[in-house]
Amino acid sequence: MAIHRFIASSKWVRYSDAQAMNYGTLPSRFLNAVDTHPNPRAQMVRRDGRWEAIASQEFLRRVAGLSTAFVELGVKPGDRVGLFSANRPEWHTADFAINGAGAVTVPVYFNESPDRMTYILKHCGAKVVFAVGAPQLHKLLAVRASLPELEQIIVADGGSDVPAECLRYETLIAAASAADVSSYRLRAAQVLPGQLASLIYTSGTTGEPKGVMLTHSNFCSNVYDVGHDFSLDPAKDVALSFLPLAHVYGRTLDYIYIFQGAALAYVESIDAVAQALLEVRPTIIAAVPRFFEKIYARLVEQGSKTSGSKRMIFNWAMNVAQRATPWRANGAHASLALKAQWKLADKLVYKKIRLGTGGHLRIVSSGGAPLSKALAEFFWTIGIPIYQGYGLTETSPIVSSNYPVNRMGSSGKPIPNVQVCVAEDGEILVKGPCVMHGYYKNAEATREVLSEDGWFRTGDIGYVDKDNYLFITDRKKDLLKTAAGKFVAPQPIENALKTSPYILNAMVVGDRRKFIVALIVPNPTTVAAKAADQGIKFASNAELAAHPWVHALIDAEVKRLTVHLAQYETIKRFALLPEDFTFDNGSLTFTLKLKRRVVEQQYAAVIESLYADVAEPRPILQN
Repeated sequence: MAIHRFIASSKWVRYSDAQAMNYGTLPSRFLNAVDTHPNPRAQMVRRDGRWEAIASQEFLRRVAGLSTAFVELGVKPGDRVGLFSANRPEWHTADFAINGAGAVTVPVYFNESPDRMTYILKHCGAKVVFAVGAPQLHKLLAVRASLPELEQIIVADGGSDVPAECLRYETLIAAASAADVSSYRLRAAQVLPGQLASLIYTSGTTGEPKGVMLTHSNFCSNVYDVGHDFSLDPAKDVALSFLPLAHVYGRTLDYIYIFQGAALAYVESIDAVAQALLEVRPTIIAAVPRFFEKIYARLVEQGSKTSGSKRMIFNWAMNVAQRATPWRANGAHASLALKAQWKLADKLVYKKIRLGTGGHLRIVSSGGAPLSKALAEFFWTIGIPIYQGYGLTETSPIVSSNYPVNRMGSSGKPIPNVQVCVAEDGEILVKGPCVMHGYYKNAEATREVLSEDGWFRTGDIGYVDKDNYLFITDRKKDLLKTAAGKFVAPQPIENALKTSPYILNAMVVGDRRKFIVALIVPNPTTVAAKAADQGIKFASNAELAAHPWVHALIDAEVKRLTVHLAQYETIKRFALLPEDFTFDNGSLTFTLKLKRRVVEQQYAAVIESLYADVAEPRPILQN
């Protein structure tokens, strides 16, 4: 394995020492949080139009009662238990109940397809599944005939028509007492840090999902090494949980919040996040880049709908933000005049934007994919600090973080006790206590990514600057190699395009092709508002995408935003799509990443039309 550069955090200790550290276990950390940071709002959930709070002691009582039920059902240490739920208090109740019995949590995404859910539960050999909500119960029952090893289903909030063979969570925990809590503490003390805590099946876009084996040490090392800088205040800090808990990113961040005693408010649907931000007014959240892209797009849409003096003020404030970015986001010098303008723009516009997020955010984490530098700079400039990090399911997940010392465009420095190096081909390699033990029942796949001495091949391409900040450019498998042999990283180009107020989404294509093209989704709201100024109206999104005036508008944006690219990276042609890429139409994973191969298949005819005369590409962009 050829390595040309090594980096580590300033707080790094030898990996052998980190291995020897006892980071504890998930149930022991949970119990410590309940005992040392009791919170009357440990969990918060919105029911019947109001937020209800669950105190730490009640949280523990429910965990202990459910854990007792698992043990009485025959769940033994090492057994796999499926967890099928959206983000709700019951998710963590079940998780700590499972781990406290020494068993292994196998989360299933709440909106998972029947085929993938069946594969996951069969592959892991789950004998018990905990489902939350009637929709999840019905999905599970629909595939139960394909799960011969499944013996018991426990359901919470299952509605009135729960089959007799299913056990109701509410009944199981109703009589949970101090004796159950004592038993839970005894069982939890017997769980060892090296035991398997969870199997997390990757949401890969091709092939069968792989079960990532993560131990208690994997999780707890990441929670400790990342979270110690957060210094959360149980009396003041409130976190919002809306990233799918079946995914390791949201799960690990939630562990940090819980173990430091912060209040945790659950949001089941991404559509309910905007309202929750206003009602809960969180101080800390974690999200993926698509979340911030949508906030920015909605902000620009709202500005485009205004008129007269309001439109002028909005446009002026956006201009001030652009000029203030070097100062506000990067610490450069600013004139007194610019500072005065920013202060006025903050009073008239930026403060209202912050109030739309609750007005109290102090730590905003972004992960799952690279965040556009321009987008991060915008949010920092208006007073919403976004800290980009980097990680993977196989690293529990966080490898590097920009908190608390941020460097724009980077993924931060490696966290304590984690080593990072860059191979000769640019691939990022990672070693540390957060690295998985392998893929479940898949030794061959494990050997492909994990060396005998513990180095994990991430599959990501990047580099390290002189100050040890890590920069990720793209996924190795996503790199496009043109017919001329030039490598093109699509994500930076796509992120640049998405900073346009008129572009909602984009995907770059060009592998083994003579030139680069793009599939672009115009923002119908802002484009329509701009067109209305010219007296142009559209009856549908399809008509908008086909209109020559829109093509000219997007053409200008493409040229403006890609002027810095090398000639072989520039977009020679593009097609406008009437509908966005979504999870529902199969274009995105549940973590909102592009399924590139799927999109290429869906729009194969459109892509081929862009290469209709490949002998020599014309300089004119066409649909």
